[in-house]
Amino acid sequence: MILSVLKNTHRPVKFWFIKNYLSPPFKDVIPHMAREYGFDYELITYRWPTWLHKQTEKQRIIWAYKILFLDVIFPLSLEKVIFVDADQVVRADMGELYDMDIKGRPLAYTPFCDNNKEMDGYRFWRQGFWRDHLQGKPYHISALYVVDLVKFRETAAGDHLRVFYETLSKDPNSLANLDQDLPNYAQHRVPIFSLPQEWLWCESWCGNATKSKAKTIDLCNNPMTKEPKLQGARRIVHEWTDLDFEARKFTVKILGDEMDNPEALASSEKSVNDGSSEDLESKAEL
Repeated sequence: MILSVLKNTHRPVKFWFIKNYLSPPFKDVIPHMAREYGFDYELITYRWPTWLHKQTEKQRIIWAYKILFLDVIFPLSLEKVIFVDADQVVRADMGELYDMDIKGRPLAYTPFCDNNKEMDGYRFWRQGFWRDHLQGKPYHISALYVVDLVKFRETAAGDHLRVFYETLSKDPNSLANLDQDLPNYAQHRVPIFSLPQEWLWCESWCGNATKSKAKTIDLCNNPMTKEPKLQGARRIVHEWTDLDFEARKFTVKILGDEMDNPEALASSEKSVNDGSSEDLESKAEL
């Protein structure tokens, strides 16, 4: 994700990393990477409030930090931030997204694609509770979103989200995907601007016709195939092999760890990916 953002964004970039669950090797490498590639970064954290219902599973705690503390985890001087999942590949200038007018909404997400009809049976938001609750509003994916921190604080959006969370989280059947379900549930109170569809494409939900326009590609899970993400990344995203190789090679240079035949590995993966990127990606579609 970091490399794909830097290679496509033509303005200074600063990354904000929630440090609670960063690996020690990542924290060792990132200062060197910042110097090498010319970006700024900052590690941020926030102590979980004692009065707020606590999550115990690591993944759910990470999800919670993505949405519950947006008004307090960043410095007050920061006016806007874009969240991007670590497994996402960016193909556009993120400055375009940063500058987008989100019509006074505190949050902006991309709705789930609906053009891959094979997935209709898995679109839970079109039936039962979610269909009734959304009342025609879209259900958005949380892999990439924009936060207008000024508007977010002005409207007490953080307080509203924490109130909804406190009520819902005590039910083990609620908030299965915490970072995604919570803002979608709360959008009648904390309004969401729906980003143009091309800002988030994933194979599971989107169709062939839209991939060429994708500004980011997300490796969202496929409930039909349950394909491992790294396997899917090499198959779906033609630039993944080069990005992965570059990142791993830089990590080896800094940490001195061994990397099994990196040049041979890159060559091998490229031979599998022979042919034009267009041909490769057309074969990757559902």
